[in-house]
Amino acid sequence: MQIPLTLITKNNNHEIFSSVAYYINDINGLCQEDKSKRPSPPAKITVTTASGVTITIDYSQPSVKGRTIGKDLEPMPGKVWRTGANEATVFEVNKSVKIEGKPLPAGKYGLFTIANGDDWTIIFNKTWKQWGAFSYKEADDALRVNVKAGKASPPAEQMTFTIDKNGKVSLMWGDILVSFKVE
Repeated sequence: MQIPLTLITKNNNHEIFSSVAYYINDINGLCQEDKSKRPSPPAKITVTTASGVTITIDYSQPSVKGRTIGKDLEPMPGKVWRTGANEATVFEVNKSVKIEGKPLPAGKYGLFTIANGDDWTIIFNKTWKQWGAFSYKEADDALRVNVKAGKASPPAEQMTFTIDKNGKVSLMWGDILVSFKVE
């Protein structure tokens, strides 16, 4: 932030105060960004399963916009992906659960994935509050499970999560469908 030098050199406290207040207000506006106006807007889904587990996924929805997933658009083959856009996707359960038969304690997790063709690794990372996957550390993984991808029909222009009452969590992105079971 730079205050115009001409206002600082003038010996008029009112002008200096007005300029400082204007710039502080401008910075405050940047810090309180309206996330709904982002190109990849926020989305959130919460479902309580038949077994009483509340599952919440808080994420941002990128759009395909004619691009090719894995070439022009994440996920890139073999690379850790935030499973969305902007901040890392957050996966939360109110009780200890099993994901694809493996235990995961109750809590909040960063939800990351690695795509390798039809083989996907779903990652639940203890560091859930982070931007993208730039600070991702494998050492902080609470759980990794492997699943097979299928074909989404119809294709999803915007990346979308669904959760059914039986605990099936599905990610649809372009023509990709990736699901895992929460019990």
